[in-house]
Amino acid sequence: MSQAYFITGTDTEVGKTTIAAGLLHAARLASLSTAAAKPVASGCEVTVDGLRNGDALALLGECSLALGYDEVNPFAFEPAIAPHLAAREASVELSVARLLPAVRRVLDKGADFSLVEGAGGWRVPLAGRENLSDLAVALGLPVILVVGVRLGCINHALLSAETIECDGLRLAGWVANIVDPQTSRLEENLATLAERLSAPCLGRVPRLAVATPAAVAGCLSLRPLETSL
Repeated sequence: MSQAYFITGTDTEVGKTTIAAGLLHAARLASLSTAAAKPVASGCEVTVDGLRNGDALALLGECSLALGYDEVNPFAFEPAIAPHLAAREASVELSVARLLPAVRRVLDKGADFSLVEGAGGWRVPLAGRENLSDLAVALGLPVILVVGVRLGCINHALLSAETIECDGLRLAGWVANIVDPQTSRLEENLATLAERLSAPCLGRVPRLAVATPAAVAGCLSLRPLETSL
């Protein structure tokens, strides 16, 4: 059965793409076909092929289906700033109506396991009063939350989960990404997250010297997603 999820984080720089690439790699190890989309990306580099984003390239590298870069990342911007500001500077209107067809084209390829990665946290602005979370709602996808484990992560995680569910979407799972291994009372914090979040934990990823998709996949399990369907 084909599965697709929207993956978001508790904040920016919490390892969302690292975890997404790991999940895609884990799916490939389970002999599942994979596809991914990162509809909006800022902080792109100018190349001979056009603007390229490192996160989008990482996702593309874990897609088993034949996808072009522009399919994975249709809206790319050079400045490493909030996407709606980068789009405004480029005179591009970022709206759900514009993003939706591009993402659906990827999902319609019918991969066994597909991920749509957001940008930053859940309430990232688009044009007007729209947010990137509105795209997830329009797609109707269950959500995977990457929790950047550091001081303050419990509040960020619980507020994100509450907002996701208030938006009418199901929190399918969460991943504890240990961005600060020196977090005080680490085990107690993780226990509190497990107790308070309604969805299953897909894994705990330590601070890895080299966070390759294969190394991250070894810390994750897709099995809880099956039981949460």
